[in-house]
Amino acid sequence: MIRHTVVFTLRHEPDSEAERVFLEKARELATIPTVQNFEQLRQVSPKCDYAFGFSMEFADQAAYDTYNNHPLHQRFVEEIWLNEVSSFQEIDYQPLV
Repeated sequence: MIRHTVVFTLRHEPDSEAERVFLEKARELATIPTVQNFEQLRQVSPKCDYAFGFSMEFADQAAYDTYNNHPLHQRFVEEIWLNEVSSFQEIDYQPLV
């Protein structure tokens, strides 16, 4: 199993219509067949400057690769993510046992 996570901050004003639309469009990533347990998260720790997080799981590397190469994901990154995200950190995890 691979847990793909990303924390990020948007260029939009907090609680703006643009922020709402971005998050709505991002939920479409959950429709990619290999995505499991997709979550959108609001970051609340004062120790972190990022505003949001996404988390999703994949059965294995092949499922993750399918997601990465899926046209919906590619389009989201190129047309939305790159234009609307000001900073981010991506981390992918596998269980230790």
